[in-house]
Amino acid sequence: MEHEGKALAADETDVHHHRTAGIASVHVRAAVTWLAIFPLAAIGMSALAALAPEWPPVLRAFALTLVVVPTAVYLAVPRLLLIQARLSRAATRARARRATKRNRSVGGERRGT
Repeated sequence: MEHEGKALAADETDVHHHRTAGIASVHVRAAVTWLAIFPLAAIGMSALAALAPEWPPVLRAFALTLVVVPTAVYLAVPRLLLIQARLSRAATRARARRATKRNRSVGGERRGT
């Protein structure tokens, strides 16, 4: 998809070239995916080294991806994205509370002078 000659990421809208609200940016999703896959791959490689040390590397890689990719896609990444969304909403609420406090204190000082 393009907007004014610039390619858009899958999570961006074409209207004003802004990201759709509530969807994590492509960078956050990449980090979350890495956080899901790296531990699964590390554990899987350790398990395969112990269970099938004589297997050729290509067969081990195939077996590893056969388990890691569905586990990451269907279990780990969605859960991590939920956690990220909750943390993001909490941070947004905290910023809004601080801004409200700051605006009230500035407004109170003006009234008093």
